[in-house]
Amino acid sequence: MRFKLLAITLLVVSIIFIPSSGIIAQTPSDISVSVIPPNPAPFEDVTINLSSYAFNLDSVLITWSLNGKNVSSGIGKKSLFTTVASAGSTTLVLVKIALPSGAIEKTINLRPGVMVMLWQANDSYVPPFYRGKALPTPESEVKVVVIPEIKNSGGGVVDPKNMTYSWKKDYTNNQEESGYGKNFFIFMNDYLEDSNTISVTASTVDGQTSTDGNLTIGTTEPEILFYKSDEELGTMWEEALSDPYRIGEEEIIVAIPYFISPKNILNPRLTLNWSINNSPVNILGFRKNIIPVKATPGVSGISKLRLDIGSKDKIFQNVSKEINIEF
Repeated sequence: MRFKLLAITLLVVSIIFIPSSGIIAQTPSDISVSVIPPNPAPFEDVTINLSSYAFNLDSVLITWSLNGKNVSSGIGKKSLFTTVASAGSTTLVLVKIALPSGAIEKTINLRPGVMVMLWQANDSYVPPFYRGKALPTPESEVKVVVIPEIKNSGGGVVDPKNMTYSWKKDYTNNQEESGYGKNFFIFMNDYLEDSNTISVTASTVDGQTSTDGNLTIGTTEPEILFYKSDEELGTMWEEALSDPYRIGEEEIIVAIPYFISPKNILNPRLTLNWSINNSPVNILGFRKNIIPVKATPGVSGISKLRLDIGSKDKIFQNVSKEINIEF
């Protein structure tokens, strides 16, 4: 009797652990969708790709539709190429995959956004009324500001302050500068590189819509230009002094160090050293970028005027300029 009960128990256990031969239910999550580029701009071309580790998509019928209209169908049709519409519009992509176990549908919403990126060199010096842009030099502080334009489902524009931002510098994530409402990024130029690439992705709080952008910001070297100063008209900005430059009896020469840091050239962290024919000249007063020159009556010749500017904080921003003065 004991042997008979043991046999019955083993039989029950073996029945419980026999694996089922039925088909496991499949879900849409078994199929991955990628959109390239992931955040398209208005009227940009995009490619949508399907992939799966659970199914052989090359052997099943796949049907694509855009906004309810069938546009492509075929065995193994795993990709769709299309063009998105204007900013704020939504293109509804529906793909049906006819699997042996039943059809699976995937829905993709393409909603393009616009990203405007602006930058400025925070501590690069340019003279008053300069029409150009202050350019960054090695070790300059640069600020990048983005203005994303993303429309919600109601057609209104999402406030940039109510979005999240993910920043990268030279393709490396910067977690400290990323986050909610952080639509600006401040960084220091690398003196070992001649440019930096800044990229950002702006997303709505729900993560449903996003747009991105990137720009490359190059660096330049500081440059000194000499100008003549007139007693009545001030600095003659129209034209820098040529080399050589002939002076009258007495003139005042102004040196302008374009793009040097800090942008206040009277800052004591900058050192300005003048010399004439390699002999140092001591400049009195606080405006060290101005030097008076005077020709000796009855004497003619050429003298070499030189200015060396250095920064006590940024050794890679040292700059020099010399000019031959005829008298």
